[in-house]
Amino acid sequence: MIEYRNKKMIRLFLNGVLCGVIITAAFTYLFAIPANSDHWRMEIYERGGGAYTMDKDGHTGWKWLVEPVPDTPRAPRAKPAVVPPSQINVRSEQL
Repeated sequence: MIEYRNKKMIRLFLNGVLCGVIITAAFTYLFAIPANSDHWRMEIYERGGGAYTMDKDGHTGWKWLVEPVPDTPRAPRAKPAVVPPSQINVRSEQL
């Protein structure tokens, strides 16, 4: 009886692992692979943000022509603080 229960638990665990692997593969196929296609590079190329390059040996590559816009906007730079000179009597502070 105990041996049957252990086999059942092992089989259930392996089925869960297999299901997780299949879901991960499907997610990668649907979302990650199309994002790496040249479709998006052509969009950027047409808008003037990047260019295809080719070296003297015929190897192609990709180069950004402008700095990509960050997702989070930058905060405006704060002006440096001006600290007024202290009004302490220097003679009284000497030890």
